[in-house]
Amino acid sequence: MALNPQLLPDGVPVAFFNELFVLARDGVEFEVDKIPGSDRVKAKGTIYLSNIRMVFVASKPVGNFFAFDMPLLYIHGEKFNQPIFHCNNISGFVEPVVPDDEHRALYSTHSFKILFKEGGCGTFVPLFFNLLNSLRQYNQQFRAGAEAPRVDPLQAAQPPVEEMMRHAYVDPNDPTKIYLQQPTQEPQLRRRNYNSSAPDHAM
Repeated sequence: MALNPQLLPDGVPVAFFNELFVLARDGVEFEVDKIPGSDRVKAKGTIYLSNIRMVFVASKPVGNFFAFDMPLLYIHGEKFNQPIFHCNNISGFVEPVVPDDEHRALYSTHSFKILFKEGGCGTFVPLFFNLLNSLRQYNQQFRAGAEAPRVDPLQAAQPPVEEMMRHAYVDPNDPTKIYLQQPTQEPQLRRRNYNSSAPDHAM
């Protein structure tokens, strides 16, 4: 996890090198705990899913919170919930992205929830779980849980996302936007690592 990652002026996350965006889903409510200055944050906005991470971008900032970045390999305990009286949601845990010069013990595991309050989730949910499972299969050293050694999400082996997207079922009741073309980003804006506070310039 990384709080408030770099965003473009239109709100799309600044991509890493070799990152491919799979989908964007508007109209979700996102909850996450253990944010500095607040025990739990709840906000409405858009979820972006790529071959590396999932990024929530709030439509309006909540205090100092405007976006939240979750590397897919750091997510564990994920569940799709279909409560009778409330909206469908995905809940789970995500480990923090710890800067190289800081100790892991200073950072806590976050719990999160994505609530689908506007329309179905028949496109988003299968793509999310398929991508997560494929990524884990391609990276056998990954072990779910807080005590597991952390794989660098940017160095992880990537499953064939394009193939997965070609065969994805698109639910007509789900307003998820599938990326058939990548959002336009200048190469010099792409980031090389999680710990830089600004995009890296291409060499």
